[in-house]
Amino acid sequence: MLEKVRNIFKIPELRRRILFTLSIFIIYRLGGHIPVPGIDAGVLGRFFEERANTLFGLYDLFAGGNFSRATIFALGIMPYISASIILQLLGSVVPAIHRLQQAGEEGRKKITQWTRYGTVGISALQALGVGAFLSGIQIGTDSVVPNPGIGFYLLTMITLTAGTVFIMWLGEQIDERGIGNGISLIIFVGIIERFPYAFMDEFQLMQQGVRSLMMELFLIGILVLTTAAVVALTQGSRKIPVQYTKRVVGRRMYGGQSTHIPLRVNTAGVMPIIFAQTIMFLPQTIATFVPQGAFQDWLNSAFRFDSYIYMLFYSLLIVFFTYFYTAIAFNPVDVANNLKKNGGMIPGVKPGKKTAEFLDNILTRITLPGSIFLAFIAIFPTLMSKWTNAGFNLTQFYGGTGLLIVVGVALDTLQQIDSHLLMRHYDGLMKSGRLKGRRRM
Repeated sequence: MLEKVRNIFKIPELRRRILFTLSIFIIYRLGGHIPVPGIDAGVLGRFFEERANTLFGLYDLFAGGNFSRATIFALGIMPYISASIILQLLGSVVPAIHRLQQAGEEGRKKITQWTRYGTVGISALQALGVGAFLSGIQIGTDSVVPNPGIGFYLLTMITLTAGTVFIMWLGEQIDERGIGNGISLIIFVGIIERFPYAFMDEFQLMQQGVRSLMMELFLIGILVLTTAAVVALTQGSRKIPVQYTKRVVGRRMYGGQSTHIPLRVNTAGVMPIIFAQTIMFLPQTIATFVPQGAFQDWLNSAFRFDSYIYMLFYSLLIVFFTYFYTAIAFNPVDVANNLKKNGGMIPGVKPGKKTAEFLDNILTRITLPGSIFLAFIAIFPTLMSKWTNAGFNLTQFYGGTGLLIVVGVALDTLQQIDSHLLMRHYDGLMKSGRLKGRRRM
C-alpha cells in the first residue's frame, strides 16, 4: 500500500491535483474561523450545545460547523444543493428543463448557470433569515447580537451570500483543477472535521474511568463494521446483461459486443434521509405553536429524536423517499428507448415497453432491501447512543447522513485516483484496481 501511495506522487499531474485540492481544504477551513461581524460567539455556542440533535444540528452538519459558530461560511453549500435539487425535480415536470437535461454539454452548462443564479437568490433569503434568527437568540441577559438593526441584517446578508458563492467557486475549482467532486469534498471535509474531537472525548472518558478499554474497542469495532456495511450498500448493484446487434455503417461494422446496465441497490443515495429528517422536524415545530397541555407534551415526547415512535415514522419515510427519489433518478422508459435506438437489447426481453417494465420490476425489487437497510443505518446512531451511552460526537459516525456522505465521497475520489494510476500503468489503490463510482447528483 505504501508503494501505491508513492506511485500517486510520481505522476506530476495527479500530484498537482491532489496538492491543489488540499490547498482548497485549507482555505475552506480558514474561512470557517472568521465570524460574521456583530455577534457574540460565546452565547451562540451555548445555544447550539442545547440543540445538537435538531434541524439546526442537521444544517450545521452540512455547513461543517460554521453555522453554529456564525462564520462567513455559515450557510455552507446547502443553498447550492437546494438549487440543484429544485432544478432536478423541476426537470421531471417542466419539459423545457427536461430537454436541457437531455441536451448534453450545452444543456448542462445552461443548468449550471441557472443553479448559480438560484444559489445566490436562496443564499440572500436564507441570510436574511439567519440575521433575524441570530437577533432573536437570548440566553438569560446575554444576546447573540448586542446591536441588532437594519445595518446588521444587510451586512449579514452580504457576508453570508458572498461566503456561499465563494464556497461554490472553491468547489468548481476542485472540479476543474483538483481531484474528486468539489462540492461533495467540501461537505466531506466539514463532516470529518468532527472526527478527532469525537475520539478525544472518548479518550477523556476512558482516562476518567467512565468507560473501559474493552468497551472502547467494542465501539470502534462496531464503527468499522458499520462503515463496511455502508460501503457494501453504496457499491451494491444488480448487473443487467445487454447485447448489441451488429450493424454496418459505411464500410465499418458496429455493435456485436456485450455489456451490462448496473442497477444500484441504493440509487437514491443520501437524499431519502435528508427529506425524511426535514419532515420529522415538523411535529416538534408544530408543538411550539399549540397551547401548553397534554397534546403538546405528547408531541414533544413522542417525536423526540430518541423515541421509538420517532424512529418508526422516520424509517417509513426513508423507505418511501427512497422509492420516490429512485423514480426520479432512474427512468426505465428512457433507458429502454436509448437501448432500442442503439440496437441494444436485454437477452430474452423484447425491446421497448417490455424492456422498460423488466427494468422497473428489477429496480423495485432491489430497492426494497436497500431502502430498509438505509432506514436502519439512519436510526443506528440513535440506537447506539441509547444502548451504549456513547456521546453524540461519536455516535453520529455510526450511520446517518454523515457516514453515507463520507463513504460515497471517499469512493468517488478513490475511483478518480485509480483512473489516473491505471492510465499510467500503475496498480490501483484497491486489489482489483477498479472501484465502482456513485451516480452523481
